[in-house]
Amino acid sequence: MTSPSGKRPQTRRFSPGSFEDAKHFYPRVLNAQLHPLVRAFLALGNARIAERYCHLHPGARLDAVEAALASRPRWFLWGGADLFHATTDKGDRRIVVIETNSCPSGQKSFPRNDEVSEQGGYRLLLEKTFLPMLERRGVPEGALAVLYDKNEMEVSGYAAALADLTGEPVFLVPFFDGDPDPSARFTPDKVLEIRSPEGDWLPIRGGLRYVTQRPWNRIPTVCKTPLLNPVVVCLAGGRNKLLASKAYDLYNAEIRETGLQIRVPETIWDVALTEVPLWVRRMGGKAVVKNPYSNAGQGVWTLTSEAELDALMAMEHSYDRFIVQALVGNVGWSSQGRDGRLYHVGTIPDRRREIYVSDLRFMVGSGEEGFYPVAIYARRARNPLTRDLAEGVSSWDMLGTNLSVRQTGGWTTETERLLLMDHRDFNRLGLGIDDLIEGYLQSVLAMTAIDRMADQLVTQKGRFRTRFFQNVNPDSALLAEILKTPT
Repeated sequence: MTSPSGKRPQTRRFSPGSFEDAKHFYPRVLNAQLHPLVRAFLALGNARIAERYCHLHPGARLDAVEAALASRPRWFLWGGADLFHATTDKGDRRIVVIETNSCPSGQKSFPRNDEVSEQGGYRLLLEKTFLPMLERRGVPEGALAVLYDKNEMEVSGYAAALADLTGEPVFLVPFFDGDPDPSARFTPDKVLEIRSPEGDWLPIRGGLRYVTQRPWNRIPTVCKTPLLNPVVVCLAGGRNKLLASKAYDLYNAEIRETGLQIRVPETIWDVALTEVPLWVRRMGGKAVVKNPYSNAGQGVWTLTSEAELDALMAMEHSYDRFIVQALVGNVGWSSQGRDGRLYHVGTIPDRRREIYVSDLRFMVGSGEEGFYPVAIYARRARNPLTRDLAEGVSSWDMLGTNLSVRQTGGWTTETERLLLMDHRDFNRLGLGIDDLIEGYLQSVLAMTAIDRMADQLVTQKGRFRTRFFQNVNPDSALLAEILKTPT
């Protein structure tokens, strides 16, 4: 495997004092000023957030909201939720969870809340979540490392900030899918070892993992070396949209009496490719079909015409199962689900009176006092949202918001569609502080649901429940990938 430059990346050592903010934030973020409303939200704290949420949602129990925000997950300690700002036919606005990410980006896109601290959210997450994770019993001796397969700007920021916090060198280690000579490996008792820049194999006592492409085919589901996050989180829903949907449903049933709910578009899981057209027709001919295990906008198809459906059906696919989800489009062309239609609120019209679909990414961490927000950013689609669907127009260009674009040998990012939480961009989103509160709580609930699913996938002795996983996620192609790595 190679980097976008064409060269095979090697392990790098970051020493204390090596953090340079210009290398770990987008240039336009460095001098951006956080919007006062976003700053006010970050200053609220969980107690006031719970009070405000229950004031606006009288059916929600205050003790349940407080408990949700104060809870400490066992597995899923750091996550990012992708959210849509949507509305119903009746004009009821809501924040909807689209998916949850167990290796979320966001630090390089978020203006620093405290201008004095050049390391911003990098340091916040490491101090409140990563370092306390290393205090548990049974952690092996060794060095510290950051594993990655993309997003070098951000992962190198974690490595440099962690070196400053600990006063010791931290290794930044590439770990690509399909690499014939990887720089990381696991011992029989699942201790992570990395190859140093000098070529020596070193044991690792703790690692931050930003490995996004099929991590289960080379990393054990649960390791003796604590990882933020362990791969079981990916399989439980952090990188598995199929199991995430089941986790949301199960958790919603559990918390129904508290007045809380994870809001998601109607989702049909365990769908064979041949069944996809049936479910698309059931949703009025418009739907979203997803390869459950991909990320970064890959393996997602927005279907608004027979031509787009035919193109999907003609493709070759690596997995056996898909999910079909209600499409959130415009008021005249969204899916017809069980609960009616949802359509995008979108951005404030620009000078050309054009409205764009946008999403909201909430990065959330968990520490000793419960959950806390780490970073927020938004992204818009390439093309404006139209009232009517013209024949031959790509619906993805109007609805797809992910900035990552895969190229031969690596990834690129369309940063021109990034919307910051600064004075200029935030006003374009049409969001208020109550929308941020709703987005934060939805992110916390989604992470909690996936954490509970992860708990079901591991025995009390720390072994992956392969047969149980096969029952709840009946996809032989995925299982074959998992079994390549000792679980």
